Amino acid sequence: MAKLAFLGPPGTFTEQALRSLPESRDAELMPCAGNPAVLAAIREGRADAGCVPIENSVEGAVPPVLDGLVEDPPLVIVRETLLAVRFALLVRAGTTAADIGTVASHPHGIAQTRGWIARTFPDAEIVLSTSTSEAAAQVARGEVDAAVSAPVAAEQHGLEVFAGDIADNPGAVTRFVLVAPPGPPPPRTGHDRTTLAATTENRPGSLLGLLTELAVRGIDLTRIESRPIKDRHAEYWFHLDCGGHVAEPAMGEALAALHRRCTEVRFLGSYPRAAGSAGPAVGSGAPAVPLSVAGEAEFAAAEAWLAALRTGGCA
Repeated sequence: MAKLAFLGPPGTFTEQALRSLPESRDAELMPCAGNPAVLAAIREGRADAGCVPIENSVEGAVPPVLDGLVEDPPLVIVRETLLAVRFALLVRAGTTAADIGTVASHPHGIAQTRGWIARTFPDAEIVLSTSTSEAAAQVARGEVDAAVSAPVAAEQHGLEVFAGDIADNPGAVTRFVLVAPPGPPPPRTGHDRTTLAATTENRPGSLLGLLTELAVRGIDLTRIESRPIKDRHAEYWFHLDCGGHVAEPAMGEALAALHRRCTEVRFLGSYPRAAGSAGPAVGSGAPAVPLSVAGEAEFAAAEAWLAALRTGGCA
């Protein structure tokens, strides 16, 4: 039986996302206290894979997940899913509005309901929790008065829904990814996404050169984020999502070019896009043009690296 880790305790949006994936059928679901703990469980062999949130349509990327994906040993994304996030305010039975002086939730939960909380409970103290379900557990233990959480957590923790659909942006969607140790990527579907991270030398035009390698090959860049490299001042990882699959010629050429151009490239997976995600099915495959000078050794090393990616040999 496969063991799949997720941000716990039970009742989180991450658990809901994981249960929507076919990999969760007949699997043992293992709650973890925080997204870094999910990634650690996979790296340490205590879980075969794990589900984490990577991006929210309101708050953007989830920094601990981006940072964790570029740590060692390597991990890759093998699937994604989109979840419409519906928040409710959960309380203990008998709680009135006058009783609510503290409201707890995960930072993203607070960010997506901040306006509603400010209007409804302007004097309430905000308490940050490791997950929305943990916030509900804190209410059940009497540590806080109310929690912004998924409605399903009310039943699990013996609470009541004080108010439902309290999000400031009712159309909010969170993208969750299933992460696993490196292996052969899922077969291309024609509607795929490739995720990678890269570092470049800090000099004029470095980032432009990186992006140009994608653009001239007709590859659709759907997301870019920068995150500081923790032990290097003024140096950054650039996290990118692109339309396409490593098995496609245009994407393969682009990855090999980035391997030659960049200080470091981390391949974080090629996998099917979730139903409902935007973007063209494949890139236009625009012909490549020479953009950088590289010797025979650099080309050979890039080709060997690309061949290993396509067979799951490295990341």
